[in-house]
Amino acid sequence: VQLVESGGGLVQTGGSLRLSCATSGIIFSLSTMGWYQQAPGQQRELVASISGGGTTNYRDSVKDRFTISRDNGNNTVYLQMNSLKPEDTGVYYCTATPLRFGAARPWGQGTQVTVSS
Repeated sequence: VQLVESGGGLVQTGGSLRLSCATSGIIFSLSTMGWYQQAPGQQRELVASISGGGTTNYRDSVKDRFTISRDNGNNTVYLQMNSLKPEDTGVYYCTATPLRFGAARPWGQGTQVTVSS
């Protein structure tokens, strides 16, 4: 199983970034995919998720600013981040909810997002 994130970077407040997570080794079309943020000194927290059927869920603080989407043909999940704020700074990780009970949750290596004020 491999999850590879890309698209992070340094951006000013109000800017935009688009994160991508390319996957292999999972049944992507059936998997619920998620993006997590780990802010400096904080625990990893869910930002957004999308089910295999396309149902989305967002943390309240990113609603109306972030959009999660998926491309089942390319086994890739995206996070469009608009109107970025300094509190959005952190390492963003991609993950897949295991389809088999008890299986380990896979994570990508993370991509750094830094929003300057």
